Amino acid sequence: MPLLIQTTLIFAIGYALARALKLTYADAAPSAMIGASNHFEVAIATATILFGLSSGAALATVVGVLIEVPVMLMLVKVCLRTQGWFRPGRTITPIESDSGVSDVA
Repeated sequence: MPLLIQTTLIFAIGYALARALKLTYADAAPSAMIGASNHFEVAIATATILFGLSSGAALATVVGVLIEVPVMLMLVKVCLRTQGWFRPGRTITPIESDSGVSDVA
């Protein structure tokens, strides 16, 4: 429950600030998501290095991931449903590169 509250609160603050600063959706959504992320892969690696694979700390970081992923997916849905709150910005479209492989502009 504390992880849910922390992640949601940080996301809400970042998303609200992005709206107040009149950022585009393409800038606001990733900024809020990155701010809310706990960078769990770094937490798992650090706990494992410091306390070993069989420690409670390493186990706790893995359980944290199991909670964070659904929470972040819920926040993605919030972003998708609130796109209209932000001013239109640049569009990201696939383009054809010289090698014939599709890139993003």
